Amino acid sequence: MDGPVKLRTRMLAVSAALLVTGIALGGCAGTANSSSEGGSGDEVTLALVAYSTPQAAYEQLIAAFQKTDAGKKVKFTQSYGASGDQSRAVASGLKADLVAFSLEPDITRLVTAKLVDASWNSDQYKGMITDSVAVIGTRKGNPKSLKTWDDLAKPGVQVLTPNPFTSGGAKWNILAGYGAKSKKGTDKDAGAAYLDALFKNVPVQDNSGRASLQTFTSGKGDAFISYENEALFAQKNGQAVDYTVPDDTILIENPIAVTTNSAHPAEAKAFLDFLHTPAAQKIYADNGYRPVVKDAGGPSFPTPSGLFTIADLGGWSKVNKELFDPGQSVMASIEQKLGISTSAAPAASGSAKASAAPSASASK
Repeated sequence: MDGPVKLRTRMLAVSAALLVTGIALGGCAGTANSSSEGGSGDEVTLALVAYSTPQAAYEQLIAAFQKTDAGKKVKFTQSYGASGDQSRAVASGLKADLVAFSLEPDITRLVTAKLVDASWNSDQYKGMITDSVAVIGTRKGNPKSLKTWDDLAKPGVQVLTPNPFTSGGAKWNILAGYGAKSKKGTDKDAGAAYLDALFKNVPVQDNSGRASLQTFTSGKGDAFISYENEALFAQKNGQAVDYTVPDDTILIENPIAVTTNSAHPAEAKAFLDFLHTPAAQKIYADNGYRPVVKDAGGPSFPTPSGLFTIADLGGWSKVNKELFDPGQSVMASIEQKLGISTSAAPAASGSAKASAAPSASASK
């Protein structure tokens, strides 16, 4: 029995000696762990919380940033989902250093919650990181010749667009058709009548733009309304999809911001600055987004003759109250007649299932 006892005694002595040595060195191991998940002392991890459609772009942008001096010791966690759902999740406590959403009100929610500074949109880009336009997507060859907003409201046509009470993209889709048919909001009755006719042709309302595209490419529907970049994404990934940019459509403006409670605000700001460089904006452009930085390169994007903006419709406060208030608004009335929920987290209607919960991934 003496042998094992002596062995255990020597092991305890060695452990104690190592502990003392660690303390004498100033707790260096503890410093490394506090600044990174297993990396060296200078490494940090940023949490990016974004809407669903630019996931491929952000994975490329993160890789490019990590090759720069500012980003070589920065890791990322990434969460993607419906813009409204993501915004509400951050407001409820989801960790985020940067938030990139589909539309401004999802940032405004976090300004109200004191999680984004009120000056977030005071830069030369007004807080925006990319633009796009709303388009009409169809099957390859456009067999039903669906090219205009009126075409989508014809009897017998099935159109896919997400639920506007979860998806920021859905709001842009609706505003594109509404703005065109209401003459930029000057004839509200005509705009509301159009939306009522359109949504009678919508068999499925998924909770995000990406989920709606997936439903379409799986075989449901004759057309879909979406961002231009989503249609380009489908084509790039080999889907048999065509799309038309209507003459009258809306300019989609996508915001981004650093959170006020970021654990690493300097690194988060460095990534945000990188995203506004020509090199980063070209990556966005290559993924179908319209750059907000001039001369960024990449593909060219034609300007529709009747392009209008959210400002032309009176701004987000007015539009949200009149069209998207979940209790009493144009879309609440339409959805209630269709038996669709206007709560924050509805299930998809029709035969398709709602998309899964926001995805999360980690990147080195």
